[in-house]
Amino acid sequence: MKKIDFQELTSKTKDILSSTKDKLKKWATNYKAYYKKSRWYKRIAILLATFIAALFGFLFLVDINFLWLFGKSPGLSEVNAPIQNVASELYSSDGKILGKYFRENRTPVKFEEISPILRESLISTEDERFYRHFGIDVQGLFAAVKDMFKGNARGASTITQQLAKNMFKVRSQYSTGLLGYIPGVKMIIMKSKEWILAVKLEAFYSKDEILTMYFNTVDFGSNTYGIKTASKSYFNTTPQDITIEQAATLVGLLKATTTYNPRINPENSMERRNVVLSNLLKKDYITKAEFDSLKQIPIILANNTEANANGMALYFKDAVASFLSDWCKENDIDLYGDGLKIYTTVDYQMQQYAEEAVDKQMRIIQRNFNSHWGNENPWQDENHKEIPNFIENIAKKTPAYKDLKRKFPDQPDSIDYYLNKPHRLKVFDYDTGTRDTTISIMDSIRYMEHFMHTGFVAMEPQTGFVKAWVGDINFGSWKYDKVTSERQPGSTFKLFVYAAAFNNGLSPCDTRIDQYTDWDVIDKGKPTKWVPRNADATYTGDTMYLKAAFARSINTIAVQLAKEVGIDAVIKTAHTMGIKTPLNETPSVSLGASDVSLLELVNSYCTVINDGMTHDPVLITRIEDRNGKVIYNYNPKQTQAIPYETAFLMTEMLRSGLSEPGGTSQALWGYNLFNFDTDFGGKTGTSSNHSDAWFVGVTPKLVGGAWVGGEHRSIHFRTGALGQGSRTALPIFGYFMEKVLADKSLATYRGQFPKPKQPISRNYQCQTPKRIEVDSTAVDSLAIEGVDIDNLILPVEE
Repeated sequence: MKKIDFQELTSKTKDILSSTKDKLKKWATNYKAYYKKSRWYKRIAILLATFIAALFGFLFLVDINFLWLFGKSPGLSEVNAPIQNVASELYSSDGKILGKYFRENRTPVKFEEISPILRESLISTEDERFYRHFGIDVQGLFAAVKDMFKGNARGASTITQQLAKNMFKVRSQYSTGLLGYIPGVKMIIMKSKEWILAVKLEAFYSKDEILTMYFNTVDFGSNTYGIKTASKSYFNTTPQDITIEQAATLVGLLKATTTYNPRINPENSMERRNVVLSNLLKKDYITKAEFDSLKQIPIILANNTEANANGMALYFKDAVASFLSDWCKENDIDLYGDGLKIYTTVDYQMQQYAEEAVDKQMRIIQRNFNSHWGNENPWQDENHKEIPNFIENIAKKTPAYKDLKRKFPDQPDSIDYYLNKPHRLKVFDYDTGTRDTTISIMDSIRYMEHFMHTGFVAMEPQTGFVKAWVGDINFGSWKYDKVTSERQPGSTFKLFVYAAAFNNGLSPCDTRIDQYTDWDVIDKGKPTKWVPRNADATYTGDTMYLKAAFARSINTIAVQLAKEVGIDAVIKTAHTMGIKTPLNETPSVSLGASDVSLLELVNSYCTVINDGMTHDPVLITRIEDRNGKVIYNYNPKQTQAIPYETAFLMTEMLRSGLSEPGGTSQALWGYNLFNFDTDFGGKTGTSSNHSDAWFVGVTPKLVGGAWVGGEHRSIHFRTGALGQGSRTALPIFGYFMEKVLADKSLATYRGQFPKPKQPISRNYQCQTPKRIEVDSTAVDSLAIEGVDIDNLILPVEE
């Protein structure tokens, strides 16, 4: 808030009154000399004096809202500290802007950051006597009246009046009182308020401050407010570095932001720009030669139109907004208008690598998926029969269907007609992002349901800082974030089963037999047995170390451990380590049949790498208000979720996925990851029918997880060879880590797992037994015998 200097304010007010008096006196002298022989002089002078007195009296009554006739006006406190919508900016951990939140896309600048050419272009075009009037240009007013009588009407608003209109929105946010209902009077009241505000602004602020505020508030069209945003959006430059012709273009479009917008009407914009250049010529700011040269330069625009849905890390940006929702309410903060600077944990380069890795792998998956299904529709049940009315049921949830339902409440044929009527629509396309086409709503749903989806997130295990976040393949087409959505984690959930077992004294070198195992359960109110099997529907009968069983993702042994320690212990361990989602207390939870989110799963794996210490994922480190004052600071909080020894042993288990024969994470050896002195571990997971494919990879300083699947659970690959976690999700982590490790600026993320920080009481360096041939393309999957699967797995919402 600008501090009120009453002595300065009084002095400015006296100057304005003195200036007004001098101008009126000068005009009266000229008037007297002109009409000194006229017998009407005295009468006209009296009428003029009366009019001026009445005008000032009217303006006073408008300002105080006499008898509520004129409506409320902005007071001195509002003029002293005007409220202005300013975009909040989202920054990466390395100081690069990720995006903005705004209603009006505006970022303020200081006076010295505005090029003189911009100031001169504006003043010479919009208000040539700007530095000589007190907010109202009396000379300009009379000239405008004279031109109006000649049939050449033009505006006479000064820059200060335009600022008053832009900043305080008198015409939209303030009423015009009782008299405003009289036709024609409303506009007079609004104009009067703008005059009053202009004078108040001149009293409070210097000319340079007024000019700066004008440049920061004015609308440049295309949802672009303020000169900094306009310079970036239209020309990819700054107000300091803008060229003469670019400045003339931006000032020119202020006359009418649509008519003279260079994106929409380039010819009009060129013509108007040259008018501004001619004004600069008249003021001798440029020479005739410069004018002749500049007016020939074409308008070359940058493709930088900013929107709330533009920029990098769009799903992360939405997640930050969601995270801040309650905080903003509690602190009376407007995320979209208060001009916050939000500093996040995401690394700009790592985010770019993550988006590239997702794009690369998902293109491959999509080609495989299209080839796999051919001309068949992929929405099929467990018996490989197409689900009836699948697309129709999705259509009924769309806004288009709901609008048609309201319009034709008892006419289903009309609804079907319009749903199947082709029209112009945008659909997703890997090469162009979106593609314009002629298609019906029903066909567009069929088209879009053929795409596979993904989520990827990477975190620092020691801090909980999220370093990269990709919520799906395209934010514009699918807003639903797959990092925070909940799906069945399959064998990645075995982390908690084994951690619970180690909490109860077991060790990686203890042994169990891969054999028939059952569990008494209640199914549909009747007692029955749940019989889990490995996905190849066989048992090897081999005795194996728990380390090998985890590496090969043997279902039967995981279930044996869950039965020994108890499902309650497994669920408690999962919740302690970072799972927030409620879990079903059924035996099948041990094989990942209860939904969790990718974010909480990756965070739980961080708990293992962080010596058993857990924390919530961290998205934001600091927030500053528009004045640079820090109003939020991240406060690190960690708790010991599992004992250090359990965490160390589970780290060894995760590493075994690459070192043990038949380990399901061994596909990582196919990536360029092992030339950077960095250790790896990981766990794959695949749910029933290959609906959900997962991989969580760990290194000493970075943990990353990926999920791949259809938008609906009934859309998936039919075979493990194509749909398992090691084939679909693992490559995203592999491609991502290849780039991270090769980037020297990210060398801090290289490293080896440390030796034990304290004595480990249990053996973990067990001798690898004879290799057992297990179908590694299927060992992640869940197969259940003798029980209705839907009764044990969370319901699927189609």
